[in-house]
Amino acid sequence: MRWRGLGFEWRVALRFLFEGRFQSLLIIVGVAAGVAVVAYISALVGGLQRNTLEKTLGAQPHVVISPPDEVVRPAWPAPPGVRPLTDTQARAQRLLSLGNWPAARAWLDTRPEIAAVSPLVAGAALAQRGEASRSVSVQGVELESYARIVNLRQRIAAGEMRLLPGEALIGQQLAADLGLRVGDRLVLNTGSRSDNVRISGLLDYGARELNRRTVLLPLRSAQSLLDLPGGATQIDLSLRDVWAAQELAQQLGRMLPYKVESWQETNAQLVSALNAQSVSTTLIRAVVMVVVVLGIASVLVVTVVQKRREIGILRAMGVTRAQIMRVFLVQGAVVAVLGSLLGVALAVAMVYLFTHFVRGSDGLPLFVIQLPASVALQVSGMALLAGVLAAWAPARRAAAMDPAQAIRL
Repeated sequence: MRWRGLGFEWRVALRFLFEGRFQSLLIIVGVAAGVAVVAYISALVGGLQRNTLEKTLGAQPHVVISPPDEVVRPAWPAPPGVRPLTDTQARAQRLLSLGNWPAARAWLDTRPEIAAVSPLVAGAALAQRGEASRSVSVQGVELESYARIVNLRQRIAAGEMRLLPGEALIGQQLAADLGLRVGDRLVLNTGSRSDNVRISGLLDYGARELNRRTVLLPLRSAQSLLDLPGGATQIDLSLRDVWAAQELAQQLGRMLPYKVESWQETNAQLVSALNAQSVSTTLIRAVVMVVVVLGIASVLVVTVVQKRREIGILRAMGVTRAQIMRVFLVQGAVVAVLGSLLGVALAVAMVYLFTHFVRGSDGLPLFVIQLPASVALQVSGMALLAGVLAAWAPARRAAAMDPAQAIRL
């Protein structure tokens, strides 16, 4: 009996929709447009955020561990009758090594949430070739571990990803400024020490300032050049989940006697922009769903008015109020499902058009966007829920009709 009742409700609901096929088609297209907008905006913002994070975090670690800042120690309390010292000058920050960094590195390697650990020694120097010179940031690294932090293999613009003793990798803009090519030699001068290195490769970080200032050396060569034998000025971490960086940094800061910073702290404006994009996407979803609800509800209200006589006849024939309610709830669900299917198809087409026809000044796609199945299902589920909710008020109004008055009208 239950299945027979369900079949009856489906037959009546589909008949009502078919008889008002024009208005049904309009609201299905409206639902499809809403679903397409929500799905496409979700895919677009998601792709933009992934692209932004890849470009930002691809050239920097997720967490940086460095020595604590040097501070001025408080003065001894002045004896009675002596004026106390109240004016102190901030202490200049020197190039310091992390204390016992090999043990810290070994411990960090055991943590499952950390994907890569790389010690680094960094300092300032002058890059000289003939009479030309540029201020640069010298970074001594262990190439294999550092390449896992910044995805170095994809940043080689020329030459090889190789750092043998006496070799260096430099930014391509720095090479252009000094007129260098792969195989040329470069002098690095810190004032107290200097080193003559051969260029083994050119790097493209995707940022002009990094390409202009970066010089990578083998870790031991940089330690010698910067007068930090056996030292490391920081330890870079790459995490399996980039959004766990802030929590892990706070945890490590409590456990280690070092300064620990996450990429969220060093890129606060970027995090604010990403959060603003997420909030905007949520608002767009909410507004579009409200429009979908109002559209479906308005069509079903009109259907109730148009079908008053038919509803009255059905009620007089013994159809219950619950069955009448289910008829209109089924109508809302059918409209939402059909609109969702069409809307997802439209969103896929829009994603395809954006990916293949929207290009940057270099002729390449601006960034890749995809419509994950999870997002399509989520948006379709929201539309289905909106359709059922929109049908609730018209369904109650139809079920509450008095059969005699409905037939008389």
